[in-house]
Amino acid sequence: MAKKKKKKKLIKGLWSKSELTLLKKLFPNNPTAQIAAKLGRSTDTVKKKASRMGLRKSKKYLKTLGRA
Repeated sequence: MAKKKKKKKLIKGLWSKSELTLLKKLFPNNPTAQIAAKLGRSTDTVKKKASRMGLRKSKKYLKTLGRA
């Protein structure tokens, strides 16, 4: 029998108020992958949710990435 690799369990479905608050606070100035890890969700899910909420990366943060 082949062993199945265990994947880190990602949350599916609804976002709690505390998750949304954290997303609003962290999204403008932190890497999306880092936020996703903290929330236990995929990077794509976090990007989509942030987009739907109208969140954007700050100009200051984009400048540190060399994009502005």
